[in-house]
Amino acid sequence: MRPPLRNRSDVSQGREAWRILQIMSEFLEGFERLSDVVPAVTLFGSARFPAEHPYCQLAEKIAKELSDAGFAIISGGGPGIMEAANKGAFAGNSPSIGLNISLPHEQSANAYQDIALNFRHFFARKVMFVRYSSAYVVLPGGFGTLDELAEVLTLVQTHKIPRIPIILVYREFWQGLLDWIQTVLVTHHTISPEDLELITIADDTETVVKTIFDYYEKRAENAETVTDLFNL
Repeated sequence: MRPPLRNRSDVSQGREAWRILQIMSEFLEGFERLSDVVPAVTLFGSARFPAEHPYCQLAEKIAKELSDAGFAIISGGGPGIMEAANKGAFAGNSPSIGLNISLPHEQSANAYQDIALNFRHFFARKVMFVRYSSAYVVLPGGFGTLDELAEVLTLVQTHKIPRIPIILVYREFWQGLLDWIQTVLVTHHTISPEDLELITIADDTETVVKTIFDYYEKRAENAETVTDLFNL
C-alpha cells in the first residue's frame, strides 16, 4: 500500500500563501506600470558582452532608431546587450523600460531606465516581456536568451499570442541553430516547415526597423483602431 500523504504544517502553508502574494504583486505592478506603454519592442540578448562589443553597439543603435520612431524599448534591465538597448532608448524619444531580475550573479540594474521593474520570478517577468511587445528583436545570447526566444515562438506557434515580428540579429551567430531546426526539427516533424517563417534574420539596423514598419504598415490597412493595430 502507498504511504498516506502527510499534511503540511501551518508554517509551510503560510510560506506558500506568502509566495503566491509575492507573485501576484509582481503581476499587478507590471500591469499597472506598463499598461500605457504602446507600442513597444522587446530586445533580448546576453548580459556578458562588454559595452564596446559590436553586438552591444548594434543593440544601442537599433534601440535608438526604434525609440525615435515611437517605440518604447523593453529589455531585461541588466548589463551587456540589455544595457545597450536601454541606453539607446534612453537617448531616444520613447520610454526605456527595464524588467530586472534578482540573480546571484550577472544581473545588476543598468542606469538607463525610465521605468524599472524588479522581479524575483522569471515567469512573471516573461509575461511582461510578451504582453506589451509589438515586436521581438533577439540579439546573441545564452540560455536565457534562448529560453525567451523559445517562449515567444511557442506562444505564436500555438496562437496564444498574435503573430508579430520575431527578428534574429546577426545571421552568423544564429545560422547554426536555424540549420539544426531545419535539418532536425522539421525533418523529424516536431515542427512544421512553415514555422520557420515566424523568424526573420537581420544583420543591420535598417533591416530590423524596416521589418517592423513593413509588418505594421500592412496591418494598418485593415486596422480601425490602435488596439486593432497592436493587438492590445
